[in-house]
Amino acid sequence: MSMTSDPTFWMPSAAATQAEVVDLLYYFLYYVSVGSFVVIMSALMYFVYRYRAKSKGERAVSAGGHNTLLEIGWTLPPAIVSVFVFVVGAKGYIDMKSPPADSMEIGVTAYKWAWQFSYPNGHRDPNLHVPPNRPVRLVMSSDDVLHSFFVPSFRIKQDIVPGRYTEVWFHAVESGEFQIFCTEYCGTKHSEMLAKVTVHESDESYQKWLESQGDILDRLPPEQAGEQLVASNGCTACHSLNGTNGVGPSFKGAWGQERAFVDGNTALMDENYVRNSIINPAGQVVKGYAPVMPTFQGKLKDREIDAIIAYLKTLKE
Repeated sequence: MSMTSDPTFWMPSAAATQAEVVDLLYYFLYYVSVGSFVVIMSALMYFVYRYRAKSKGERAVSAGGHNTLLEIGWTLPPAIVSVFVFVVGAKGYIDMKSPPADSMEIGVTAYKWAWQFSYPNGHRDPNLHVPPNRPVRLVMSSDDVLHSFFVPSFRIKQDIVPGRYTEVWFHAVESGEFQIFCTEYCGTKHSEMLAKVTVHESDESYQKWLESQGDILDRLPPEQAGEQLVASNGCTACHSLNGTNGVGPSFKGAWGQERAFVDGNTALMDENYVRNSIINPAGQVVKGYAPVMPTFQGKLKDREIDAIIAYLKTLKE
């Protein structure tokens, strides 16, 4: 299925159909700019030399006059360039905002500081998986602040605004893994808000992956299911597993320990504490940390919370 272009000095490889018009406009403007620079600088150096002062005290003689050909020369080419860029850019923009009717839809939730992708079978994953040779429409929302979804190899970028849905679509033409960035500053760990797009080799391999990611609660022991849920819900973006405190306290060795809250209360980290922290994190903010954790009420089922609790119990010193 490969139609990708090799990476260049200025651009990464082009791995989606949208890249064609973006690269066309970019390189057109680049070479026009280089050509204009050479012409203007050459004329400037010629005029500096041609009309330099010949001796001290010599006054310049005015040679001003009307030159129709010259005026057409500096007016018509920029006008043609502007019209070309507008027409091609408008066509490309309309195409980027008009996903095909048969596009596969995947939900995207952005929050500090992770991504969550929701698939048709209900599976949620911290990375994006898509089949080959099929348009994909992403319906995106933010749980907290302004984020921006950007895949350089696909040449797509879309802001994700709290309180509303935004969308972007792409048609990948190359299998493999491609980097996802957040390109809108969203807080302390903005630069670490990373994910991958995996374009599968075939539709069969994508369907096989999707089926294998079905209901992990039925396929795995609670501790292993909980480990996957912690990863897929972006918990490790703020809570480490190695004892290092970051945006939030570490999970390692925390089970059964006493937590002191900013309101002066305390509680042991037990089943009720974990459940309340997931459902209503603003209600028990640990002292020394900011209240930035989003609520997962309605996103995690009771069985999933039970599995997460089972996993946290295994993270002993």
